[in-house]
Amino acid sequence: MQPTATVLVYSDDSNTREQVRLATGRRPAPDVPQVEFVECATPAAVLSELAKGGIDVCVFDGESAPMGGMGLCRQIKDEVFQAPPVLLLMGRPQDAWLATWSRAEAAVTLPVDPVEFAAALASLLRQKRLLSA
Repeated sequence: MQPTATVLVYSDDSNTREQVRLATGRRPAPDVPQVEFVECATPAAVLSELAKGGIDVCVFDGESAPMGGMGLCRQIKDEVFQAPPVLLLMGRPQDAWLATWSRAEAAVTLPVDPVEFAAALASLLRQKRLLSA
């Protein structure tokens, strides 16, 4: 197992990015690697970081402006070769159909519930590890 996993967090709101970091802690579950964060506040910064490579999982805020995480997720799934899995933060549970449209692998609602979020992130990290093996 790799010593760390790199998680890209996209939100225009620094409080949301902080909620993600706090909910994750050093690692979201004992059987997954420790997490290092790359934080982005703009879609351009996300695309730049993805072009560099090395991102294991993305966490996108569906409520971000000017481009929400759902639209950005759909864009990277269309444009980025072997795009990393995406955990989408949704404003309402009723938006689950939009998360499906965006092709996100997982979705949780805002505000971030630490237990629900950590479980979803750990699941994506496990899947990524199995696909890489």
